[in-house]
Amino acid sequence: MGSLSNEAAIVGIGATEFSKDSGRSELRLAAEAITAALDDAGIAPHEVDGLSTFAMDNNSHTAVARTLGIPRLSFMPLTPAGGGGGCATVALAAAAVTTGLAEVVVCYRAMNERSQQRFGQPKRAGWGGGPATTHELDQSWVLPYGLATAAGWMALVARRYMVEYGLTSEDFGRVTVGSRAYAATNPQAWFHERPITLEDHQASRLVTDPLRLLDCCQESDGAVALVVTSTERAKDLRRPPAVIAAAAQGIGADQVGMATPYRADLTIAPETAIVGEQLWAQSGLKPADVDLGIIYDHFSFAVLMQLEALGFCKPGEAAAFVAAGETDPGGSLPVNTNGGQVGEAYIHGFNGIAEAVRQLRGTAVNQVADTRVAVVTSGSHVPTSGLVLTSTEVPGS
Repeated sequence: MGSLSNEAAIVGIGATEFSKDSGRSELRLAAEAITAALDDAGIAPHEVDGLSTFAMDNNSHTAVARTLGIPRLSFMPLTPAGGGGGCATVALAAAAVTTGLAEVVVCYRAMNERSQQRFGQPKRAGWGGGPATTHELDQSWVLPYGLATAAGWMALVARRYMVEYGLTSEDFGRVTVGSRAYAATNPQAWFHERPITLEDHQASRLVTDPLRLLDCCQESDGAVALVVTSTERAKDLRRPPAVIAAAAQGIGADQVGMATPYRADLTIAPETAIVGEQLWAQSGLKPADVDLGIIYDHFSFAVLMQLEALGFCKPGEAAAFVAAGETDPGGSLPVNTNGGQVGEAYIHGFNGIAEAVRQLRGTAVNQVADTRVAVVTSGSHVPTSGLVLTSTEVPGS
């Protein structure tokens, strides 16, 4: 454990605008974001020898390399799952840089998720054009009962969590209200200058009981890219590096799809807990050392469960933590300062990783003073991944 710590860093970030209809292909979105990230780092396309993305991304490595003029690739992984794969792309990039498989790896995610393929809508098995996947076959056991979307699957867990700890819909709503407050002051956010109140949350329609519309993340068009290289090389580049102090992935027992209903205890996020154990072991840090949380907010209540799984709160105490203002500006752990996926955009968590880098550089719109350590998660109940990023190398990790 710990072999990845301090060996690699994120040295460039780039993004397109975030919209509901980009008006261009996902390949062009990827090229725009990657070009911006390379320019941010001061690295030329011909220096890139690795590309890391999602199995769900529609842009092949070959198409991206050809479009950008990358002459040679030696590292080309794909991470599983949707949002759960975000930090995993960086973990793979860090592993490649650390072991010498590549020197400069670009991680990217590009999607026309609102205008081209709506993730919030039910889909038939084999909707991608080929035979049904094993994931789709797994879901065939629950589809006849109406569990045809992510909101439906997650609602089962949300209700059990609510009942177990005596929570209400307002406890979930405070998470969204906080994120939308950050988004309101972020010019890049879709909901810039559009904060909401708890009353607005409560008035929003039910999507799948107990989840309301304002408990759910957006559907967005856009792309984000990250450049990873060695910490040694990072010292000579344009921007202060975000050092990768830890990177991890996790899948728990009996994992099926999103928020599997087959587990004995639905009130925990075991995948996040597995990731958290590795993050703290690799980095040598603990929750009390963290200045900023970028917590995957595909659904509001999942933020609460992840705060508990990572050790920031005891089981059942995250709602009170949020209600006390601890995740707001000036709190002990500001969370999703870009507005998160409910407020800025839903790019499978990649925009959250970019926000962590900006915070560590000291260039974020909603800058948290003296940010030196950030924890980032991707996913919560699916195959999940996470990062600990620092502004400097962590001694002894």
